[in-house]
Formats: sequence, C-alpha cells, structure tokens
Amino acid sequence: MKKNHLYRLLVAGVSIASLASCTDLITQEKDSIVRVSTGGSVFTKGDPTALLASAYTDLGVFTDQANVYSLGQHTSAEMIPPTRGVDWGDNGVWRTLDAHTWDASHSYVRDAWNSLNQRIFKCNEILASDPTPSQAAQAKFLRALNMYHVMDYFGQVPFREVTQGVDENPAVKTRSEAFDFIVKDLTEALPNLVDAKPSATNGVASKAAANTLLARLYLNKAVYKSSKAEGPYTFDKADMDKVIAYADAVTAAGYSLEKDYFTNFTTKASSEIILVSLEGTPQNRWFMTLHYDQNPSGWNGFTTLADFYDKFEKTDSRIGVPAKGNKTEFSGIGRGFLIGPQIKDDGTPLVDTRTNKVLSFTRDVPLAGAATDKGIRVIKYHPADAGKYILLRYAETVLAKAEAQLRGGDAAGALKTVNALRAARGASALSSLTEANMFDEIGRETYWEGFARTYEIRFGKFLNGTGAENKDVSRVLFPIPSSALVSNPNLKQNPGY
Repeated sequence: MKKNHLYRLLVAGVSIASLASCTDLITQEKDSIVRVSTGGSVFTKGDPTALLASAYTDLGVFTDQANVYSLGQHTSAEMIPPTRGVDWGDNGVWRTLDAHTWDASHSYVRDAWNSLNQRIFKCNEILASDPTPSQAAQAKFLRALNMYHVMDYFGQVPFREVTQGVDENPAVKTRSEAFDFIVKDLTEALPNLVDAKPSATNGVASKAAANTLLARLYLNKAVYKSSKAEGPYTFDKADMDKVIAYADAVTAAGYSLEKDYFTNFTTKASSEIILVSLEGTPQNRWFMTLHYDQNPSGWNGFTTLADFYDKFEKTDSRIGVPAKGNKTEFSGIGRGFLIGPQIKDDGTPLVDTRTNKVLSFTRDVPLAGAATDKGIRVIKYHPADAGKYILLRYAETVLAKAEAQLRGGDAAGALKTVNALRAARGASALSSLTEANMFDEIGRETYWEGFARTYEIRFGKFLNGTGAENKDVSRVLFPIPSSALVSNPNLKQNPGY
C-alpha cells in the first residue's frame, strides 16, 4: 500500500486520482523517501545527490507545449491555437485557454498544479536529507522556481513538511506569504550558489539564476502584494531599485547580449544563457507550429497574430531569417516568423498535400475552422541546431532593469537601456519610452518564451488581449483544481470560480 499513501503525501492538496493520471509523477514516485505507517509518517533521509539530480530532471516539465507552458503563453495575445478541422480540438483545452473561459476542471490547470507542487515537495525532501551547503542552496533555488510559478498562476501555495502525516492537511501560504518565502529561499541560497559564466549548457542553479529570478519577483511585487487582483498596481521605488541591483549583478557576472539574436536558441549560444533544462529538448516548440508537409513534419498547430507581428520593424533581427533552401537538412525552415510562401530543403516551392496548392502562411487566422495554411508560424529553436530549452536568459534582466528604471522615475536611463538592446537587435532607437512601448519591447524580445501572461497582467493588458472572451477580473488567477479542493480543505477557491 506504499504507493497509495505516497500519492497523498507527495503533492500538497492534490487528490490521489489526479496524481494517478500524471505519468510523470508515477515515474518520480520511485524517488520518494517517505515511509508511511498507520499512525502517521516516518521520514527517512534520502541521498541528497540523487534527489537533487532528480529535481534537475524535473525541469523538463517546462519543455512541454501543454500544462505549465500553456498557462503562461496560450492565455496571452502572442499566440493562438486554431482548430483545423478535427485537429487541435482536444475537447476545447486549447480554445478555452485562448478565450479565457477555462474552469476548475481544466486538465492543464490541474496538471500544472500537480507537477509544480510535486517538485516543491521533492526539494523539501532534499533539504531534510543532510545536504551539503551547495546542495541545500540549489534545492532552495529549485523550490523557489517552482513555488514562484504556483504563486504566480494560482495566488496561493500549499506547503507540506516531510514529517507531516497522511491525514494532516497541508497549510496554505497566501500569495504575499509565498512571495516572502521565495525571496528568503533565494537570498539564503545566493552565497552558496556557483558563479557560472554564460553557457549554452548552464543546467545548474547559479548566482546569476537567483539574481534573475529575484529581479523578476521584485518587478512583479506590486501584483503579488496587491489586495486586488486587477491593476493598476503601485510600484514602489525601493522595489524597483532592487530590480536594478539584481539585474546589474547579472551583468557584472559576465553576461551580455548575443551579437545574433537567434544564436541564443542554438548550441552556439555563448553570452546570454543563464539556466536551461538539460532534460528533454525544445523540439515541441517547432512541432507545435510547423505544417505537416514541412521538414520536419509538424503538428500544424499554433500561430501568432498579425497584430503582434506588426509590432516589429523590418530591420529588427528578431522578426526572423528566411529559409535558405540549400538542400541541407531542415534548410527549408526559416527562423523567427514564417509568413508567405514556404519552400522545401532544395529551395523549390512546398506544396500542401491536403490542398495541392503552394503552402503560403497567411496573416489571418481564426480560432475555429482554420484552413491548414492559416496563421503566421514561429520558430525560435531551429531543428537544425537547437540548443537546450532556456529557462532564464540575460535579455530578461536587461528588460527588467529598463522597466524598473521607468517605473522608478528614471525615464532617461530606461530609454538608454532599451535603446542599447534595440541597437543589438538591429532596431531603430526610440525617441521616448512609455509604458506602452516598454510593453511592446518585452514582447518583441521574449515572444513565445512562456511568460507573456505575467507581464500582460503587470501592464494591465491581460483581460483585454486579443481573443479574450471572458474579461472578468477572476481570469487574472487560475482556479484551484477541483481535485485539490476536495483533498485539502485549507485551500479556498479563487474568486469567480
């Protein structure tokens, strides 16, 4: 009966049925070190080295196109998941994310909740297993990273100690309490984390990673500490100064902008990569958007919208690089935004085998009933030379600094910071910086990287984005999954669900 008891212990506030449905969690229960007796739980210390390695493997959850990624990206105005005939219907899981009409039974809401909370508990196990100072620091960083997503998405965080019995309901941290807990973890971890230089294979928590996550936290502190879900939010200058300090610490550690934007997403990345997932590959990022007849054959799914594409200048390198079609493998695929006629690897026109016409991606795309050619596709990781999946990247800290400067009253400094980034990307200098074009710049730099929802909320854009049918303030938070509410009465459903 050990397996059934473990399901109740492993994830705070998650039902046995929900856990059993997640194959990732079924695999990882083998690493558990909790033993259960009829009188409660007896914690047996595990091997912190093995547990930590498993916790890093867990970062592969972020490479999926569903679950955690889908909540942060599909709900934004950067991406649309059109249904093409019977393809991508999937009982409405994608369509409801785009329209903001999800509910507490949504499978990706449930699975994101389960996986993130399971990973928090594993970090608790590491910290209770006599880790070295370095191992403890890494575990605290990983716990902070996972807890950050739970706090950001759900507004409350269940927390189970390793010594708690099966029948004990986990305590629940409010959003404000979770913020303070995460900041404490990162602050305590910093001294014992490595001083990693930029590398395409940075797969271990470092000082730069902690400073980047702290900058992200303080930039959004006004949202997390607010008594109201919807803005406008009040950004304290002291918090903005902290953002700038954390961002400057990353720069001082030797990070800088890549000379070529798309090099970031290849095995040749050399100056921006702070943290990647060494587990898995970013292949879902091209499969989810490429057409069936392209090489490699994709799932003909997600696209961007013309309104977003039009925010780029033609000289901006981030808009993309056309396909070469030089007969080498995958040379028929461009980088960035794929729009208009597509080609094969030999440079000849690519024919859509379903319509027998030259495949040409269009600007327009409906959410339902889309033809196979509808929508502008997006390729950041290219199948020819994709690097590891990026979790934290230096450009984010540059943008965080600029936004903090702007919100802190230093408009001139913010403009200088943004224009330096734009110059590196081949875009013309802005004459002034406002919240509106600061928002656009974040999108131009970080599109499809998984956290568009978070900055849309901070700028007050989330409820009015393209495709959002339900504009109620309740959409700013996801619901607590129904299964979690049943298993832990300390959890309270978020307003509006």
